[in-house]
Formats: sequence, structure tokens, C-alpha cells
Amino acid sequence: MRDITVFSGSAHPELAAEICSHLGTPLHPVRVKRFANDCLEVQLQANCRERDVFLIQPLVAPVQENLVELLLMLDAARGASAARTTVVMPHYSYARSDKKDAPRISIGARLVADLLVAAGASRVLTMTLHSPQVHGFFSVPVDHLHALRELAEHFRRYDLSNTVVVSPDLGNAKEAAAFARILGAGVAMGAKQRISDDRVVIGSVIGDVEGKDVIILDDEIAKGTTVMELLDRLRERGVKSVRVACTHGLFADGAVDRLGDRPDVEEIVCTNTVPVPDAKPGSKLRVLSIAPALAEAMRRIHDGESVSALFDAP
Repeated sequence: MRDITVFSGSAHPELAAEICSHLGTPLHPVRVKRFANDCLEVQLQANCRERDVFLIQPLVAPVQENLVELLLMLDAARGASAARTTVVMPHYSYARSDKKDAPRISIGARLVADLLVAAGASRVLTMTLHSPQVHGFFSVPVDHLHALRELAEHFRRYDLSNTVVVSPDLGNAKEAAAFARILGAGVAMGAKQRISDDRVVIGSVIGDVEGKDVIILDDEIAKGTTVMELLDRLRERGVKSVRVACTHGLFADGAVDRLGDRPDVEEIVCTNTVPVPDAKPGSKLRVLSIAPALAEAMRRIHDGESVSALFDAP
């Protein structure tokens, strides 16, 4: 069996360290240097020759900096004769650019997938893609995990007998339905129309939510405009309580505080796929770790075991 070697980029070293702690393997250092002309140079500071190399790097702000750093790490591993290089990308931000829905725009999800493969990625391990079809943009194997187990374990501490899981839109309805089945709850969804990146309209909520304890489930929360719009519709429908959950808690521009200031929101739950911004004291935010799940997937990939059991809902 080849030795395992794990490196982390600059995007989320805390998560990488936690993953390595669960794996029982060291996290090896990476030297990142910036030349006078602003170009990056990356050096992997551990032996990669004939090793099973894992590079941990979510694509988070500054996205372009972290992407180029990841590409250079891949090229360095290939140049150092790594036997196989797996990109561990808990958050693939370019997955939102998954279709040509306006004239003369790029499909960034496919382009970045091609760049990663061209730079030397042998396979990809990721979590909760914004659109499941992005999986097919890669020409190398992709292991696509979800965080529904971790979220479900958290919410099982509450009385779920009157609970409905609500998806903000039809695009996330399948994942919301799967989460509702895990919890033994009902499911509903918003009828959303996106006007621009930071403006949406939810005309109605499809499903029975009146008098219910609602869990809003989304794949990611950036500025929180969709969730804020959905909260208004839910209040009009007379829900009993609201909790908000997502996998990727980006919370740009103080979104976590804006959501937490809403009196109808009892709790905001996310995972640590991305570095979560600091919230003000007394925040309603709860951050769950997905490091054990990623570590187990990495172990199975390294040992040649099936990873499919991690995809299925319990």
C-alpha cells in the first residue's frame, strides 16, 4: 500500500488539521511565495514520489487566489511524481455557474473542472455541490458527499413530531425531501424566482406549513437574501417556529447577524466546509464538523474501499 501524504492550501487549514487528526496522519506544510510581479509560487514540503497525495482546499474567498494556489499545488504534486493526487474540495464555489442561462456567459463550473484535471487532479472529493449535474463536468472520478447525517444528528435533539423541512426553491427540493425522510418529517418548498445575484422573489410556499416547526434547508447561504425572503412568506403562513440549516455557511456581508436578528429564527446551523465568519456575541449560529466524514472518505479512497455507503441516507 502506498503511503498517504496530505497537504493543505491557505483556504481552510483548520479543517485540514482536524481531518488529519481523525486520519492519524501528519498535515505536511506548503510554502506559498509571491513574486514581485504578484505571481504565486507553491512548494510542497514533503516527499510525494509514488505517494497517495491529498490536497485540501475549499474554493472560498478570495476564490481566484485559492483556485490558482490549488492548481499550482496540483502541478507541484505531478512534477514530484505523486502516484495519485486527490483534490479534497469541501466547497466548490464555481458549481453555481452550471448552465448557460443568458447570452454570451461562461459555464465556470465546467471550465474550472477542466483546469483541475489539466493541472493533475486524479480524482475529486467534494461535498454538497450547488447543482448535482456539476459532478458530470469532471473527466476524473468524483466522490460527492453530503452533510445530511451531521445536520440530522443535530436536529434529532428536538421534538420533530410537528416538523416540516422547507426548501427555498425547487432546485434544492430533492435534498430537502431526503433530509425530511431522515428526520421523519414533512416537506415543503418555496416557488422562487431569481432577479439578480442578490435579489430573489418567493411568490408562495408549496406545502402545509401553518402551525409547523420549520427547518429551512439550503446548500449554502451567502448574503442570505433567499432565506430572508422565505422567512417573510413563512411568517405570513403562520408557522410556529423556524430554524435555518445549510452545508456551506459563507455568510457574506454580515448575513449571519442579519438572520440572527430575526426574532422568528431560533437557530442557524451550518458545517465547517468553509471558514465561518465571526458572529456577534450571543449568536444563534451553531457550526458542525464534517471533518470525520471527509477523513473517512479519504481513508476509504486510500485503502481502495467503497465510498458509496457514505453517499446514502441512513
